Amino acid sequence: MKEILLSNTDRAEVLAHALPYIQRFQSKTVVIKYGGNAMINEDLKAAVIRDIILLSCVGIRVVLVHGGGPEIEGMLRALGKESRFVRGLRYTDEDTMDVVQMILCGKVNKDIAARIQQAGGRALGLSGIDGGLFQARRFRPDGEDLGLVGEIEAVDAAFLNALLDSGVIPVISPVALGTGEDAGRPLNINADSAAAQIACVLKAEKLVLMTDVQGILRDIKDPNSLIKAINRSEVAALKQDGIVTKGMLPKVDCCTLALDGGVSRTHIIDGRLPHAVLVELFTDEGIGTMIVND
Repeated sequence: MKEILLSNTDRAEVLAHALPYIQRFQSKTVVIKYGGNAMINEDLKAAVIRDIILLSCVGIRVVLVHGGGPEIEGMLRALGKESRFVRGLRYTDEDTMDVVQMILCGKVNKDIAARIQQAGGRALGLSGIDGGLFQARRFRPDGEDLGLVGEIEAVDAAFLNALLDSGVIPVISPVALGTGEDAGRPLNINADSAAAQIACVLKAEKLVLMTDVQGILRDIKDPNSLIKAINRSEVAALKQDGIVTKGMLPKVDCCTLALDGGVSRTHIIDGRLPHAVLVELFTDEGIGTMIVND
């Protein structure tokens, strides 16, 4: 990644430009779903960690929810186990759940927390099981069996607020504690969905989903067709017209869930770009696609 050299005056201008946004979002909560290439590329990893710490240092309450699909996939391959996906979600049997829990709650979660600590932030790595943070039931869309995949029924907002009030950055892996027939059992939760549910209960100012695409494109073949901002009421038409489709569908659904739950603004941004989070929060133009209530 090529380093851009700025003069001292340029650096001062950048900080001055960011000031109104810092003032606007100070003491507000921002929930960020961290995933995709930004979790694999070392330069992007370092940039995301610096962004998160900077947000925390200027008084923004940050909750970081992470995925870990590539690491899970790699471990399953090493064990000779083939992955199966249903409706874009990983079918999770008992053996796969063991791997999910080991990789997400162990390796990935603690690696992110350690990076934040090493870079001067305060982070606490935890899963949705810890402290009973998430309670979930088995997810069976239209009666379809996904194995040990869950959907969140409850999030302990008081627990998260206590951490945020003390200046800690919660780093959360999306594994929940089951209820009902799965009481006491771990369930695999989609990371975008977990981030949206957290944003709802915390009444977050923003939900930011980091992806490996620019955002919503009006023409998937034309990178210049990025839709920069849409209203909640326009989503249904975009789905009907086939503009929001495939992998973008669940992300947009998570954004609308968050908006309906009281979140002010939601964003789907390109995590392949360095400092994408700062560009979104601290510039007029932003990055990616913003979805807001009408």
